[in-house]
Amino acid sequence: MRALKDAARQEVDRHAEELIGLSERLHADPETAWEEHRAAAAVPELLDRAGFDVTSSYLGLDTAFHARFGGGPVRIALCAEYDALPGLGHACGHNLIAASSVGAALGLAAVADDAGLTVEVYGTPAEEGGGGKIEMLDRGAFAGVDLAMMAHPAPVDVAEARPFAVSHSKISYTGKSAHAAAYPEAGVNAADAFTVAQVAIGLLRQQLPASARVHGVVTHAGDAPNAIPERAAGRWYVRAETLAELAELEPRVIRAFEAGALATGCELEIEPESKPYAEFRTDETALDHYRANALDLGREFAPPGQAARMNRASTDMGNVSQVVPAIHPYIGIGSLPATNHQHEFAAFCVGGKAQRALLDAATALAWTGVDRSSA
Repeated sequence: MRALKDAARQEVDRHAEELIGLSERLHADPETAWEEHRAAAAVPELLDRAGFDVTSSYLGLDTAFHARFGGGPVRIALCAEYDALPGLGHACGHNLIAASSVGAALGLAAVADDAGLTVEVYGTPAEEGGGGKIEMLDRGAFAGVDLAMMAHPAPVDVAEARPFAVSHSKISYTGKSAHAAAYPEAGVNAADAFTVAQVAIGLLRQQLPASARVHGVVTHAGDAPNAIPERAAGRWYVRAETLAELAELEPRVIRAFEAGALATGCELEIEPESKPYAEFRTDETALDHYRANALDLGREFAPPGQAARMNRASTDMGNVSQVVPAIHPYIGIGSLPATNHQHEFAAFCVGGKAQRALLDAATALAWTGVDRSSA
């Protein structure tokens, strides 16, 4: 097994410059959920050149892809995320996820015949709220996979993912416009409906479980100060420990939005952005292998605490973990005090520490795939 791991690492190192180039290319050209057309073309290029069988527009999704190498009995899947955040670019480091998954796949491909592996890379769009992996699961992706993996950038290294289940909703109120000075009584104020709803949610928080999260943004609340806003829109997330807890909690939040409609006379529409993201079910054996492999590479895992809390962030990889064995470790890029979803974190997702994290993640994932092949 040591020889297989050495060969996998050598292959990752051989492609280091290309992997770093891919990461930097994605970082410089961020695309948001379901719009990752350039990324979905760029990420599998290196795999194609290495002999992978690449399928673009996988399962009818324009910005998804699938790449496959080898024909062994053990199927190892690497998930490549590459969508960016609106207004923040790659402030969650998906450029590094894509490049490290490609690197791990290349390392495993170099030993696939000897290790009895089939190596697969799933290009998974729209993780930031769009539920790309859930769409792929619904269309048959990941069926029969023995282990699915990815490594997510964070301020520090954390092995185990413990994400919240989450629902994502578009909220819209429709009222009636009127001149705000001359005929205010003729208007129905959609912006006020959001104000009522947010006050109700703020009061509700006292009665919610300590781990629950309810947060969102108003994306539109009128066009002119002298006109009663006839339309208001926003996006809201509700998080809970499990899908079961989420199913109990979400109706209480919806009633807060209904209160806004009732108080103002507006019409309310709630549209899910995707199916809910699930909590994560970790394959403990694979996680033990990853942890040992990362330590062998000189990584250090952070103790529990604020710096390590990125492992609570929700992910549609949780839905994958409900179907096939999976791990979702976090790879530190030394960004503190900057943390995910900040402009400062995006700046740390390129450069020396990010490059080291990329190559270490690729190697640790590849080694974990070798470990699974011998289990």
